Amino acid sequence: MHPETAHRGRLLYVALGFLGLDVPLAAIPPELRALHDWLDTWHGIGLIAQGLARQDRDLSLTRYRDRWGATVFVTGMEHSIVQVSGWQMTPWGAVQQATFQALHRGRYWTDQPQVL
Repeated sequence: MHPETAHRGRLLYVALGFLGLDVPLAAIPPELRALHDWLDTWHGIGLIAQGLARQDRDLSLTRYRDRWGATVFVTGMEHSIVQVSGWQMTPWGAVQQATFQALHRGRYWTDQPQVL
């Protein structure tokens, strides 16, 4: 993988990690609020999907009644082989959850710390 592609994947992983923090609404710092405002949208879903594509991953988004499911697949593999799924009340929440888990279980998680 090209070093720039790997770097972008790590940045996406970190950004999604911050979005997944369980912080009370009153205690959310402005920087985290700005990140939510940017990625908690349909446009944000598109940006995350583009980031996944650069990491050789495909994204599928499904609505089932009042919940949204996002599934991440490894590009080039049959789509019956799911890497990870996430279910949330919002489409961006499901995409963020599934993408973070996919990157976490993929090539960005090791027991050795890495420099971003």
